[in-house]
Amino acid sequence: MSAVEDRLAELGLTVPEVAAPVAAYVPAVQDGSRIFTSGQLPMVSGQLADTGKVGDGEGHVSPERAKELAQICALNAIAAVKSVVGDLDKVERVVKVVGFVASDPAFTGQPGVINGASELFGKAFGDRGVHARSAVGVSVLPLDAPVEVEIIVHVAD
Repeated sequence: MSAVEDRLAELGLTVPEVAAPVAAYVPAVQDGSRIFTSGQLPMVSGQLADTGKVGDGEGHVSPERAKELAQICALNAIAAVKSVVGDLDKVERVVKVVGFVASDPAFTGQPGVINGASELFGKAFGDRGVHARSAVGVSVLPLDAPVEVEIIVHVAD
């Protein structure tokens, strides 16, 4: 097991099997020293962990729950990277994180939601997990997922 997986285990987390694509794409692609993941949904054992729009009030996914879902997305992105590189200790840097939040029109807390992913990358990769990021509010995501996360990582040759 890699040091990254050991740190995740200390948090009570394990790298899952790669989430099966929901359309015509692959979970991750390596191009030179970069691995690009497809957008990862909050899938747990092949099922979405939650659905709906993020916002305050009844009938919405709470921002706190959405932050937890972003962490699940991040864990799935780590699994996608592992499926390509094998050993997560080869990741030299998480370069970029892009997070999408299916948002109620009045919701503006997308950065706080995507912190769930960013914080996990920091805990898993330490200083190598510090990254550039975008947190974008959208009207809808595939399968009515509340959150989606994709990453770009730099790996050792």
